[in-house]
Amino acid sequence: MINDSNSYFSVPHQFNVYLNAWDKQRPIPDDNQLRQMQSTGLKLLSEVKALEANCLMQIRQLESETKSIVEFLKLQSRKVDLVLQHVLEKETQTGQQYQGLQFGGSGLTIVSDTPIEVGSIFSCHIYLHAEVVAVLCMCEVTAAKQVNVETVAPDVSAAPSWHIELAYTQILDEDIEQLVKASLNVQQKMLKLRKQQRNDNL
Repeated sequence: MINDSNSYFSVPHQFNVYLNAWDKQRPIPDDNQLRQMQSTGLKLLSEVKALEANCLMQIRQLESETKSIVEFLKLQSRKVDLVLQHVLEKETQTGQQYQGLQFGGSGLTIVSDTPIEVGSIFSCHIYLHAEVVAVLCMCEVTAAKQVNVETVAPDVSAAPSWHIELAYTQILDEDIEQLVKASLNVQQKMLKLRKQQRNDNL
């Protein structure tokens, strides 16, 4: 569970989020209950990624000659992750789908056609396709900011939308690690892209 909401930074990224409203009269699930709420596909993906991370960490501690082996195993683990993600995406999704705008180890931001009341609690499925990450957690709405969309034609305004900020109220430690690692990967890709664009403009 997140104790310090300022512990992690967030990065802009497009991803899918599914929210299921949670009755405030119900207690927030603990770690074991949260695991029981996970689908079979989500459990498989989480277990495989944990095993991969542990295996690769042990191999990296060996001699430098194993670098090619590490790269090969990373490629194989990527294949397995993609297959599992495909299986996961074929599962029936429940809840309202939203477009994610930003995420990190403390929370996320989504875009909504309608405002969502601050303090609302949801069970939340997060799918970061590019990073092969899928997470189930509990979230609470901390802010709902209306955004004026640019006009699509002269004298015609597009419908307003809201940026909804959610903080994790219950999330597994290993899922925080996945989200933090994914946010660092996204940031690294953004920095490389900016560097490439600067070089192209020289």
